Amino acid sequence: MADVFLVRHGETEWSRSGRHTGWTDVPLTEHGRDEARRLVPLIRSHRIGAVFVSPLQRARETAELIGVPEARVDADLREWDYGGYEGVTTVEIQRTRPGWFLFRDGVAPGPPEHPGETPEQVGERADRMLAKVGAALASTEGVVLLVAHGHFLRVLTARRLGLPPSAGALFQLATGTLCRLGTEHERPVIAGWNIRPGE
Repeated sequence: MADVFLVRHGETEWSRSGRHTGWTDVPLTEHGRDEARRLVPLIRSHRIGAVFVSPLQRARETAELIGVPEARVDADLREWDYGGYEGVTTVEIQRTRPGWFLFRDGVAPGPPEHPGETPEQVGERADRMLAKVGAALASTEGVVLLVAHGHFLRVLTARRLGLPPSAGALFQLATGTLCRLGTEHERPVIAGWNIRPGE
């Protein structure tokens, strides 16, 4: 079975400052664009069978910069809906909620159009996405590439490995990096994590 490649979008002003960025459509910084461009040799060295991308511009621009502009936009790849914590840093949240931990505690309610998601709800989206990935893997000889967001891809990785959504906390994921989910003895494994060219 072919591998699944995960690419977290390049740096944004909000990711650099640690602000939770769910539905806010912030662009890449120039450094974020450079991070994406540096991944091109890693992507080109593999046969890509299918590509899915989040609808948010930071992911779509990353997909274009890594050389996969034909990526299929899929709303299930959007970032965690942080609800009332959109744009707020963990340090700021913990001033009023000491010990708060996203993967365990979820978020505060937000406006009606972005009420926030629990870890379990994000896990349900990840499971839907993994079903689409499975269908794509069954119909192509190349790898399936997902271009999306840090917290969502961490939850998706946990679910791919058969772990609960909260286990996404175990997988720190930097901007502008490539991760490889493969198999060993027909069981899902992490074959590479936070990969950058030359590292």
